[in-house]
Amino acid sequence: MAKSQQTFSKKEKEKKRLKKRLDKQKKREERQANSEGGGLDSMIAYVDEHGNITDTPPDLTQKKKIKAENIELGVPKREKEDIITERKGRVEFFNDSKGFGFIKENGTHEKFFVHINGCFEQIQENDSVIFEIERGLKGMNAVRVKKA
Repeated sequence: MAKSQQTFSKKEKEKKRLKKRLDKQKKREERQANSEGGGLDSMIAYVDEHGNITDTPPDLTQKKKIKAENIELGVPKREKEDIITERKGRVEFFNDSKGFGFIKENGTHEKFFVHINGCFEQIQENDSVIFEIERGLKGMNAVRVKKA
């Protein structure tokens, strides 16, 4: 006759697994017995019209209807604003050999990059100029630069 395949260590491991399963089941039953109840309803939170979290549901009589066509995704379209086309400033720095420099606007004291290709006339440092700005790769650039 063949020996039993049950060894002492296998029996002990099986006992430990069974004990662990029973302990887990007891803990689950204790939690359910000691819980304050309510289930899912006690865990639900609502957000009011101001973005605050509350436990009271919203008043459905004050609900507003919104058409799906009126919802804009992304950046809203800009309406034509009063765009200042010509600006006045002074050449802060200009390197003739490299062909670039910076213009400081009179009112806001913002500095704008200027390249020789954006100039109608030859400019030098401390010249008063009239210019327009355009968005470049690294920021706003002064273009169509003329002496004032």
